[in-house]
Amino acid sequence: MRWPRQLMSLLSVLVLLTGPPLLLLTLIGPPISGLPSTAQVRAWVQEPLTEQTLTAALTIGAWLVWLMLAYTVAVRVVIRLRATSAWLRRLPLPTPLQATASGMAGAAVFGVTTNTVPTAPTQPPHPVAADAVALQDEASPDDHDEATHDSGVDVSGGWLPRDVAEQVAAAAALVWLRRRRDYQPRSANRKDADLAPLPPTVTAVQAALADTPTPPAAPMPPSGISALIGVLPDGGVGLTGPGTLPVGRGLLVTALLAGHHHFATTLIATQAALASLLGPAAETLGPRLPLTIVDNVDEAAQLVHEADAHAIDQRQDAPPHALSHRRMVLLGEHEGDGPRVKKLVEASVATGAVVVVLGQWPAGPTWHADSTGHLHDPHHADGTGPRLCVLDQMAATDLLAIIASPNPATPSHPLTQARSPEMRLPRQATRHEPRLPSPTPRQRLHLRVLGDPQLLVDGEPLAIRRSAALQILVYLAAHPTGADTPQLTDAIWPGVPRRSLTGRLYTALSDLRGTIRAASGLHVIDHVDDRYRLNAAHIDVDLWHLGTAIHHATTPLTNTRTAWQAVLDAYPADLAATRTWPWLDPIREATRRQIINICVSLATAEPDNHRALQLLQAGIRIDPYNADLHTHASRILTVLGDHKAATELHDHYQQTLTRTGLDNPASHHLPSTSIRQ
Repeated sequence: MRWPRQLMSLLSVLVLLTGPPLLLLTLIGPPISGLPSTAQVRAWVQEPLTEQTLTAALTIGAWLVWLMLAYTVAVRVVIRLRATSAWLRRLPLPTPLQATASGMAGAAVFGVTTNTVPTAPTQPPHPVAADAVALQDEASPDDHDEATHDSGVDVSGGWLPRDVAEQVAAAAALVWLRRRRDYQPRSANRKDADLAPLPPTVTAVQAALADTPTPPAAPMPPSGISALIGVLPDGGVGLTGPGTLPVGRGLLVTALLAGHHHFATTLIATQAALASLLGPAAETLGPRLPLTIVDNVDEAAQLVHEADAHAIDQRQDAPPHALSHRRMVLLGEHEGDGPRVKKLVEASVATGAVVVVLGQWPAGPTWHADSTGHLHDPHHADGTGPRLCVLDQMAATDLLAIIASPNPATPSHPLTQARSPEMRLPRQATRHEPRLPSPTPRQRLHLRVLGDPQLLVDGEPLAIRRSAALQILVYLAAHPTGADTPQLTDAIWPGVPRRSLTGRLYTALSDLRGTIRAASGLHVIDHVDDRYRLNAAHIDVDLWHLGTAIHHATTPLTNTRTAWQAVLDAYPADLAATRTWPWLDPIREATRRQIINICVSLATAEPDNHRALQLLQAGIRIDPYNADLHTHASRILTVLGDHKAATELHDHYQQTLTRTGLDNPASHHLPSTSIRQ
């Protein structure tokens, strides 16, 4: 048992804390008995190394060592108390139905002890009604992050309104679509640097929205760019207070996310403003952002003054929501002073532009910005407007990285300098030659992760209540060698401190294991050497069968057509196609690339152009955004003399790119709505 060891440890700590002070007080006395007199100080200066001074120095050292020990023990006690309080807060309370059932069971027990009742023959247990199970599940804790709610999303380093968060998720989806479009099928052994995950703040926003349903179309307070335009006064405003720079970064990100519909520049910023907002990243990131960077106020005034008069007339007659397309000018802290600002104010009033100064604004009103993102007008009693986006430097840099254009001078992907590990598709575990999928599998449990993830027990889908539990199953299916606790928590809850997630992970795992064990009696998830993995002896995974089929297609075979058809049959849809969990994107894209690599390789080696065209068309059905596949197919159609089909293929591909915003230079960075891959 553990309690004797814990008791001995507690006694040892108490002895260490109380023993030295008692010994020192008994033998030497208190450490301080008063301030030294002038004579004692003079004597010490004349002869510092005496028996008395050495004893005093050793005594002081002993007390300091004891104080350090006491401080360490106090810190450990505080940490343990905080962990205990956090565990108590996460402790699930019984639901009303469970409490009622427990009370009835207790009453029955006490009734049995006080009244003698003849025992009846044992009857087999009746199945529990589904409605009763649903009632018990209604009060079960949710897996969703508490930071996600209808009005916005909390991330490490800031807060985003709901519509801004959705634009971030759309931008992230478009990044992966661009990677799919630009990928050139090659050897499967070559590593792809553009499979690296997106920045942490982006994945945190994606995860917050992944399993959160879109709020109903009810009247909601304005947020995002509409709130930004609606709250800022005409002409310009200065911002002061602790939230000046966080609100300024939020303004920068919000305006760039909302300005992707127009070819004209919607945001103008000075070098000083960008430097104060982004720090050292302004030099490398600023030139790649869809905004105009100027050196001084005169250049900003000239750009605003040159606004198209036709666009101004349209803006005057436009509805209120169209005002989000006005030009904005960001100025640094001391750039709102001086006579040159007058020209900028006149131009902004004439064109409907908005000037935001990160400091005092002598030419207009100055508002107070708090750290939560609210602006306060000091001239109005009720001058608090809607909450705006607030970000620190790291969060703003992460979000701007997916908006910025690629850096041609950098060979690696602009979003990350780290090279992603090579993604290898797992194969169904076996000690013998890999086998193709069998129509009559031997295991009772089947995990389908290609398409809509489902766990089947004897062919019937098993309901998994928690989104985190389903993510664990899919994640372990994609990582057959297993994953440890940090890997699972970082994937499922990105951006959330690990110390607050261990209990949540254990709860999801316990609920998942209990659900599977109750339905099948099998133990599916093993925990060995601090790693979780699926037990291949008890569960069959379609993704592993796909790995087997790909392995057969990449080895020298006599019947290539049969091997390729086996790959197509084993790949009905993308990995977890109905889910938007951010950790899926690199694995999903790596899996897709393995298949189109085989497609192009077989088509290139195929002497029959008709057969090669069929292979390329199959690859296009798997990835309709890849440009290289369409180029190869169009070339073969031209060689076959079917110019009409080549033209139709090209037109259809351009329409596909147009629907997603991939072919529009002005919307090179963002689509207007969220894209599901």
